[in-house]
Amino acid sequence: MSTHTDRYSIDNTDYVVGQDNIQKWGLDIHNPVFGTSAALVLFFVITLLLVDASTAKSALDSIKWQIIDHFDGLIMWSANLFLLFCIALVLSPYGKIRIGGDKAKPEYSRKSWFSMLFAAGMGIGLIFWGVAEPLAYFTGWFETPLGVEANTPEAARLALGATMFHWGLHPWAVYSVMALSLAFFAYNKGLPLSIRSVFFPILGDRAWGWAGHIIDILAVLATLFGVATSLGLGAQQASAGISHVFGLEVGIGLQLIVVASVTALAVISVVRGIDGGVKVLSNINLIVAFLLVVVVALTAIGVVTGSLFNALGGYVENMIALAVPHGREDQAWMHGWTVFYWAWWISWSPCVGMFIARVSKGRTIREFVTATLLIPTLVTLLWMSTFGGIAIDQVVNGIGELGRNGLTDVSLALFSLYEVMPMSTLLSLVSVLLILVFFVTSSDSASLVVDSITAGGKVSLPVPQRIFWAASQGLIASVLLWVGGTEAIEALQAGAISTALPFTVILLVMCVCLIMGMRSEFAGQSRSIAYSYRSNV
Repeated sequence: MSTHTDRYSIDNTDYVVGQDNIQKWGLDIHNPVFGTSAALVLFFVITLLLVDASTAKSALDSIKWQIIDHFDGLIMWSANLFLLFCIALVLSPYGKIRIGGDKAKPEYSRKSWFSMLFAAGMGIGLIFWGVAEPLAYFTGWFETPLGVEANTPEAARLALGATMFHWGLHPWAVYSVMALSLAFFAYNKGLPLSIRSVFFPILGDRAWGWAGHIIDILAVLATLFGVATSLGLGAQQASAGISHVFGLEVGIGLQLIVVASVTALAVISVVRGIDGGVKVLSNINLIVAFLLVVVVALTAIGVVTGSLFNALGGYVENMIALAVPHGREDQAWMHGWTVFYWAWWISWSPCVGMFIARVSKGRTIREFVTATLLIPTLVTLLWMSTFGGIAIDQVVNGIGELGRNGLTDVSLALFSLYEVMPMSTLLSLVSVLLILVFFVTSSDSASLVVDSITAGGKVSLPVPQRIFWAASQGLIASVLLWVGGTEAIEALQAGAISTALPFTVILLVMCVCLIMGMRSEFAGQSRSIAYSYRSNV
């Protein structure tokens, strides 16, 4: 056991805080956060495995719908507030502040920076829902947004617009708030790169006690379950693609094999770190994804062009109506889609936010927020317009499997789209490969983040800890898939929504703390918090 003594000087007032870290067996962990988080994860996994699968699924569903029914307004309005907050930052004088100080320089090129944040943020989800979501809204597979009549031109426009609503500015505003808060207090104020550091303006030295421990534990759980949701969806789609191409039987066994295989690859990547693992894979993925969307778009360029305008127009026209949770005729649709998506993004935010913070030093706040809001939204617009637009066109004109039967299996929707295209087998194989690599980048990004949180904000840590958290994510995803059975998506959703509720409140308070910190930075007061680290064994 060793005690790390952290000394902070704020406005000429000294704070000295001891953190007990274990440094033995090759580990360097912050005991309260690591121990409690690991124990809760193991308790959850063991409980679900011991309880009958149908009983466990019913319990997860009950928790999910209780949260949705009672806290839908909080989640919806919070997402709106995060977007308005980001826009205000861009337009305000605070936008001139540079992350890391006036002389800080970016550590990564814009290309690498964008590819890393995008791969960590939405890779698997875009591939999984790119065809299925617009098609579901258009055909009324599970009701329609804003009560529009299914299978009409208006439904097609709104289907693309509502899809963009879920994948555009709102989710990236959530990520921006988290990432900017972490980066600002770490690089401008000199605090450890940990969620608790953001709350120093309100908690003071209590941020290093149990109040901070609880915040970090919630961040770890939110990250693990948010990532597990993505990994579960990725495993379902990758298994469906493998089955489609090679004729193997789709089942829980194949899905668990995919999870185990990709978790092993994620362990290898996470051992190599950001530069040797995540950065390389993210750049490869960005190139492959770009080539894939271009090739698919060229097969129906007229359809894609029209869909681009429909998606953008439907997004702009209906954003406010889709964002307001009150007086809706489509409550079931809003609960089943929008509330889940907002909860998913919020549960993902510690992972994506901390990862973006680690690679964003040297950017101004204006550049940072503008880039994280607009660039992924534009790429998403191209992606959803291409895959969703072609899928809707196939249904309207009775083309292929989608034209004959519509949306029957969300995991197979993408591969059904390819059936009538040239090089359909090659497109399917490339898509499966893309899913698997996105799978790896999501998992190892989350592992690096959780490892940092559970080690008190350190970033250079022993390899066994990274392996433990990478394995934990795969374990949670596997258990949720097992419990969910044929309705695994619902079990995955329940995990994300349950952990997102308390973290919504944390994000709201985080906005207040960020303003307090930027006010002192911009005014030239407390321009830096001198942070020194000493280790006494």
